[in-house]
Amino acid sequence: MKKVITYFFILLFNLIPAFAGWGEHLPGVTRNIPEPENALYLTLDACGNIGGKGYDKKLIQFLRDNEIPATLFVNSRWIDANPDAFAELAADTLFKIENHGVNHKPASTRGRSAYEIKGTESVERLIDEIVPNTEKITKLTGRAPTWYRSGTAYYDSEAVEVILTRLNMKIAGFAITLDAGASLPAAQVYEYAMMARSGDILLAHFNQPRSDTREGLKKALPELKKRGYVFMLLPD
Repeated sequence: MKKVITYFFILLFNLIPAFAGWGEHLPGVTRNIPEPENALYLTLDACGNIGGKGYDKKLIQFLRDNEIPATLFVNSRWIDANPDAFAELAADTLFKIENHGVNHKPASTRGRSAYEIKGTESVERLIDEIVPNTEKITKLTGRAPTWYRSGTAYYDSEAVEVILTRLNMKIAGFAITLDAGASLPAAQVYEYAMMARSGDILLAHFNQPRSDTREGLKKALPELKKRGYVFMLLPD
């Protein structure tokens, strides 16, 4: 009987990681930055589907025309497919380049999936998903990214710990996802944006020029500024 009990606890201990937290809003994932008051943090992802070239130039120009800064989370595949565009964006002080991984995988240590995309299978594969893009961005820009956002923005608890402590990077979650992967109509993008509150990190995409994201943001962002919000880059 004692051996059976011992075996049960060993089995339970080994299974605990499989049932560890899994999602977008785990402890350690930053969704809101409370200081300074009335700041908002617009973050735009370039997910980098294989062969995916281009970006929403009109959205970027709108941000420039209205002096609205944005933190750009860029995937390694997108950089490789768009080297000139990446260099132009990285040279613009209105924007800040951060790490969106190599192959746009959810941050798992056991191969869990999100939105039908299989995550990294181990701690080693998780590191392989993050570090090469950190090195690429550092080499191309002269600045090492300090924030990471996984593909799909999903994490398990062990992955969060690895990113925060072993890789010494902060994790950019979101308080509001504005466009659901660049799939929402402009009216809904606008509606979600107008729900923003002080300190919120807002998530949208800039690598889908055919989406309605741009039109929704063009309406919402000036109105948020009129309400007294100030857009800022994510802090180092």
